[in-house]
Amino acid sequence: MIDFISTYDFLIVSMVLGAMLGLSLYLPLMAGQLSLASPGFYALGGYIAAICSTRIFPTSGSLFPIPLLLLEMVVAAIACGILGVLIGIPALRLRGIYLAIATIAFVEILRVLSLNLDITGGAVGIFGIPQPFASRIEYLWIALPLLLLSAAFVYRLENIRVGRAFTAIREDELAADAVGINPTYYKVLAFTLGAILAGVVGVVYAHFLNTWNARQGTFDASIIYLTFVLIGGSRSFLGAILGGMVFTALPEVLRAIADLPNLPIALAQLLRDGRLIIFGLLIVIGSIFFPQGWVTPELLSRVKLKRR
Repeated sequence: MIDFISTYDFLIVSMVLGAMLGLSLYLPLMAGQLSLASPGFYALGGYIAAICSTRIFPTSGSLFPIPLLLLEMVVAAIACGILGVLIGIPALRLRGIYLAIATIAFVEILRVLSLNLDITGGAVGIFGIPQPFASRIEYLWIALPLLLLSAAFVYRLENIRVGRAFTAIREDELAADAVGINPTYYKVLAFTLGAILAGVVGVVYAHFLNTWNARQGTFDASIIYLTFVLIGGSRSFLGAILGGMVFTALPEVLRAIADLPNLPIALAQLLRDGRLIIFGLLIVIGSIFFPQGWVTPELLSRVKLKRR
């Protein structure tokens, strides 16, 4: 067990953080908004952590203080929340594929800015981000509580008035508006909550990776996070968590398969480097055979009935 943890410590922590990134995309989907902006807020949170830890809070000790890490999360949450409101109010007037295109444009704008600003390190990025923990697996002390708190928050959100308003807007926006629900307010709220969660995850990931650059928030990342939710389940937060964990681990599984002996060279190369192609195929196949993802409300209802 110890050997397994020491070998796959990076993957274990990445799966937990990937689950939270899935939740950050699931929150706008609760209100029926196909937003692909999460990688942009995730990258922004990472840059906030990288700049704060290397330039504003430089430490001489061996480990970065945990209180400063928590302060970076608060700063990132506030910055991403404000930006989420500013972006969300005009962008969420759009629907469907037009909203997806607008949020992709937002991600690309942030990427281009990060490539050309001195404070972000340009194309090279920021290196030597200090570590708050002595080993990678110790990041679970911060990642697991964040995941549990996020999951509990989303679960509670689904069962109160706000969550029911999100569901009403997702099912029929005109009918929701007719019964007194303000679609603009609730859509911006869902978008902003997803932005805050993505920014907080970016803070942890920046320290975890020890480096941060413009490759962290790209269109490719948008497709990967979309896969988390669409295949895992777009109608349940458990689906987003499951999808985030499974598809974060999938590249490592594909690399392990590619290293098998007697495998054709072309197939091995596809498994190693064709991650986006495989994810795209999964989105197409999943949309046909699992239109609501692996975890559906019907599946959860059956599980509850069996328990009773």
